[in-house]
Amino acid sequence: MFYGVDIGGTKTEIVAFDKEMQVCWRKRVATPVQDYELFLSTFTSLIDTADWATGTQGKIGIGMPGLMDRHTGKLLSSNVPCLTGRQVMNDLAHRLNRSVELDNDCCCFALSEAHTQQARQFSRIFGAIIGTGMGGGLVIDGQLYRGRNRMASEFGHLPLPATFMRRYHLPELKCGCGLQGCLERYQSGPGLLWLHKHFSGEQLKMETLLEHYRHGNASAVTTIEAWIDMLGCTLAQLQLILDVDAFVLGGGVSNIEEIYTLLPQAMSRYLFPGLEPARVFPAIHGASSGVRGAALLLVEQGTLTH
Repeated sequence: MFYGVDIGGTKTEIVAFDKEMQVCWRKRVATPVQDYELFLSTFTSLIDTADWATGTQGKIGIGMPGLMDRHTGKLLSSNVPCLTGRQVMNDLAHRLNRSVELDNDCCCFALSEAHTQQARQFSRIFGAIIGTGMGGGLVIDGQLYRGRNRMASEFGHLPLPATFMRRYHLPELKCGCGLQGCLERYQSGPGLLWLHKHFSGEQLKMETLLEHYRHGNASAVTTIEAWIDMLGCTLAQLQLILDVDAFVLGGGVSNIEEIYTLLPQAMSRYLFPGLEPARVFPAIHGASSGVRGAALLLVEQGTLTH
């Protein structure tokens, strides 16, 4: 038995899987975000409950937002404030008296989606979560590629090309990461809504914007076409750099059905003539990919055979 744990800014979910990746048990609790000691005790209690429910001491894989310093083991810029600067993996392993694997939630998403029937035909998969923010993970032959500092695939913090700044008369927006003009500010879910307000002056909810677009509203069409143009360029650039076979999309934006037709067309404009765009398709496991990928960290590390 092994446990996948997805730690978010509001909730923590644990799912117990067997060796066939079948769900045996699951539970959600609120994530303590300000008190580190309370976080540790809540997590420990959650694992104790899982052990009792499954009748075994499961192996533990964790996915969470943020990055881990490879030298110190400390978390960097987590959206759970009490975890930033803490050696979470070491502290949990000590509390639980068992090993713990931990990685970025976007990497867990990518790992999960690379281990599906639809993705197994591909050698290189890039999993991109486009929701409140933008992040990704690169899986090559079933293994995560993390890079020297475990920061590979943080594509949301690449700068928007100046071409688009000029074409769409966009200001250089400051990002929460401290950089300027990050893709995330323009191409995430909130970025799409910001674009519409910038172009039209209208502050709309996502559902309303999409409804207007589908009814041919001129300002909504202008916004979506510009957004698709920019996002298509982003995926094309990733394809040129990484030569991936396919992109798997997750996050709220991945639920916009039209993008799976429009994005490959947009990508073609930024690829060499004759080069076929990589496949683009939605995640199979959706919101469950985080916990599934966290559990698969154990498989990747050879803790279990799958």
